[in-house]
Amino acid sequence: QVYLVESGGGLAQPGGSLRLSCVDSERVRGLYTMAWFRQAPGKARDFVGAITSTTGETFLAGSVQGRFMVSRDSAKKTMYLQMNSLKPEDTAVYYCARKPLGYNDSPGAYSTWGRGTQVTVSS
Repeated sequence: QVYLVESGGGLAQPGGSLRLSCVDSERVRGLYTMAWFRQAPGKARDFVGAITSTTGETFLAGSVQGRFMVSRDSAKKTMYLQMNSLKPEDTAVYYCARKPLGYNDSPGAYSTWGRGTQVTVSS
């Protein structure tokens, strides 16, 4: 059963923007954190950003601060990743993930994953 579904990936030029969405169809009780990770070919899966279920506190990797933003729409059970000022090094498969309780930036801490959406930044 796949509960997290990402969308919004595609091709963008350097300096352009994309907005990714992650819809969560699972009924989740208690506190949890949702996060974005990305993985380029031949590289490790890296943390991008996260948001908590209670206060909506957000966290971002230093490499994307000032360019990316994480947000949510609780009524739609959807998390977003707004990506601005895109760079070629942002090219990767972007994954949505969820874990119980609080924030963590390690992919091993997350128990539920989507299948990813491809983002390509190229001129």
